[in-house]
Amino acid sequence: MTHVPGTPGVPGRTPVRILVCDDHAVVRAGLLALLHSAPDIEVVGEAGSGEEALALARRTAPDVVLMDLQLGEGIDGVETTRRLRTTTPAPHVLVLTTYDTDADVTRAIEAGATGYLLKAEGAEDLFTAIHAAAQGRPALSPPVADRVLSRLRNPRPALTPRERDILAQLARGLPNHAIARALYISEATVKTHLRRIYDKLGVDNRAGAVAVAKERRLLH
Repeated sequence: MTHVPGTPGVPGRTPVRILVCDDHAVVRAGLLALLHSAPDIEVVGEAGSGEEALALARRTAPDVVLMDLQLGEGIDGVETTRRLRTTTPAPHVLVLTTYDTDADVTRAIEAGATGYLLKAEGAEDLFTAIHAAAQGRPALSPPVADRVLSRLRNPRPALTPRERDILAQLARGLPNHAIARALYISEATVKTHLRRIYDKLGVDNRAGAVAVAKERRLLH
């Protein structure tokens, strides 16, 4: 069951105005059918991209935007979330995704997402999370809540100056041998540092490391 602090919403109140953003038309259709079955939720729009979601949000002023993270071409769900949270009025964003890695969760929450739900959750959990988000209360799927608590209890150590140097070279798109040459170290040393960087940032690849570094403003 989804973890939502406080009491769930009560049916029959003023409907929550919601905008759905997902790049898969079939997934959107399924979500819309589900949401239309809830008497206290009003769907005010659907978007297939981050750019479309931003434009629709300006026109419809939703209370909550149900946001997928991976949106194909254009800006992703994290960047869309960040931009939505700077608009006036700013809707709450409830992430609904299949991805629950540390990097995805961290990026979404740091971008301003009010909640983070996995698509495997049941309908009632989704409805409860939507009402919680509309009130500005966090709603997290159990696996996500476990990850967040684990990170708070066991924070990862900060990057060393050398690791930051390597991360900066990584952001330039350089392969390991070029990073080694630029920093006057061996390629084996680069690989060792990369493993430590991945662990500290909670990612498992170069693209993820660069994405998290940009979100946390770790690059020079």
